[in-house]
Amino acid sequence: MSVLTPRVATRPSAGRGILRMGLWRARFELKQYFRSGDSVVFTFLFPILLLGLFTVAFGSDGDFQPAPGLPAVSLGQMYLPSMLAAGLLLSGLQNMALDIAVERSEGMLKRLGATPVSPVSYFIGKIVQVLVTGILQAALLLAFAAFVLRVELPSEPEKWGTFAWVFVLGITTSALLGVALSTVPRTSRSASAVVIPLVLILQFISGVYLFFFQLPEWLQSVAGMFPVKWMAQGMRAVFLPEEYAVLEQNGEWNLTGVALALGIWLVVGLVLGRLTFRWNRRDA
Repeated sequence: MSVLTPRVATRPSAGRGILRMGLWRARFELKQYFRSGDSVVFTFLFPILLLGLFTVAFGSDGDFQPAPGLPAVSLGQMYLPSMLAAGLLLSGLQNMALDIAVERSEGMLKRLGATPVSPVSYFIGKIVQVLVTGILQAALLLAFAAFVLRVELPSEPEKWGTFAWVFVLGITTSALLGVALSTVPRTSRSASAVVIPLVLILQFISGVYLFFFQLPEWLQSVAGMFPVKWMAQGMRAVFLPEEYAVLEQNGEWNLTGVALALGIWLVVGLVLGRLTFRWNRRDA
């Protein structure tokens, strides 16, 4: 007569353990982040400084009217969507890629890989840290625009609903692509040289520092292959008048295209990050 041993449901408990460890890592990552003053200052103040600089430098002639028949808006309102998109890129892709590359090069990931922390828990901690810092950065940027530059923010709830999903989708996509990009630099010294120029190029061709409608048609098409252009377009749909949709490449905000493009890049980042992530350096 055999004794039947009841099955133990290990999957849910294992899942809870991974999530619990991920939240612990998130708390640790946030403490480490706010202790590094240079990263905090650069990430939080850079978009604010650029928004103020562009508004002061180019807004001395008053409100801006990009084409006849369109309502004039301030330069601060014109640049606000771009700076929000730039903030998503800095908080997500750039910071994530640099942090992981440095941690891998200096052996911190190798030591972490010898602990019970799983890659999933590690990524949960990183993404929560990026999400929290991204929300704080966006809040500061919006407050600066509203109270210092006197930018009129939207009052319609549907506009803020659009802002919410563009923000969450954009910063998650940026973070996952940052994980994938972190495998490219071979050392911590080369990380900045690899990541920062790429981020700058993406911003220039995606209408962050230059108005997107002023870029050549072929460059707009190239920018459409990357997620930054779609993040900025989604933000423009929130903070610019409806009439400004005619300045977009297809003459509309195309929020369905924004969601689709960012969703595709999110999956690409998830797959690439899963396939390329390693605890050790490639030359180890």
